[in-house]
Amino acid sequence: MTTASKKFTPDDFKNGQVLVFNKPLEWTSFQLVNKVRWLIRKSCDIKKIKVGHAGTLDPLADGVLVICTGKFTKKIPELQGTEKEYTGTFTLGATTPSFDMETEIDKTFETKHISKENIEAAALQLTGEIEQVPPVFSALKKDGKRLYEYARKGEEVKVNSRPVTIKEFEVDASRFPQVDFRIVCSKGTYIRSIANDFGRALHSGAYLSALKRTRVGEFNIKSALDLESFEKLLPSA
Repeated sequence: MTTASKKFTPDDFKNGQVLVFNKPLEWTSFQLVNKVRWLIRKSCDIKKIKVGHAGTLDPLADGVLVICTGKFTKKIPELQGTEKEYTGTFTLGATTPSFDMETEIDKTFETKHISKENIEAAALQLTGEIEQVPPVFSALKKDGKRLYEYARKGEEVKVNSRPVTIKEFEVDASRFPQVDFRIVCSKGTYIRSIANDFGRALHSGAYLSALKRTRVGEFNIKSALDLESFEKLLPSA
């Protein structure tokens, strides 16, 4: 990984780099990969270069996106399996079909009965090894189609639960009905689904209203590059 002031060479990218980016809000992971690939090809005068990311981050989230180049794209499966850390906000008292702000609120719920103790107990209930149902608005495939393709057409589809591990789950209800959180979790965990389950555990509703990925394995947001910083490290800069 290179995040220092040393400039890259074309061979650096061909031989392989693990680059840690802070993905901008509203960008897809695919868009950032395409932009990085284009910058490398342009600055290094390379016609073809392998570039891929080690784990999708939703457009409505920002934070750590690990991007591999050249021979290091072989490391992607290993990096995808590492532990993740997120911070963000759940908004209590309502739900959305996508479990986040991609879709409009479809139901509202009472929140007067919810105490700080209830909120802490709900987080504890969702800590450890749990069974999680992924959101229907996700890129997971069923019968060859993405789940969101069914969801956007209003078609019902059964999504099976799967085991995930929530290693740490901290909550702060000082901005109630917004609940700020920090979660450390295993590969394949959907924070949107945790938001929905969190609302149910409180006999109310909740959706994910803000999300930042702060760590992927050993790679932390503090060492992440933005595109402007990355461009300054390229040969032609």
